[in-house]
Amino acid sequence: MKFIAEINIMPLKALLDPQGKAVTNSMKNIGFENISNVRIGKHITLEIDADEEERAMEQVNDACNKILANPIMEGYDYTIRKVED
Repeated sequence: MKFIAEINIMPLKALLDPQGKAVTNSMKNIGFENISNVRIGKHITLEIDADEEERAMEQVNDACNKILANPIMEGYDYTIRKVED
């Protein structure tokens, strides 16, 4: 079976997000005074071949913990869905 995982990786809330801070300041400078606390992260899509959804989820967690996210600075969440043939 084939699964699609949609992964969102974001800086931990306790840490400064310099990119988000810069975009927040730029938003205010161009007239978006009502926008604040911008946080910038990554969105990753994976295709996974696995026998069952639980195994696909294990692979997503392994990939996130080993290469896609830095657990010291980032957190992640994801959704997974089966691809219908």
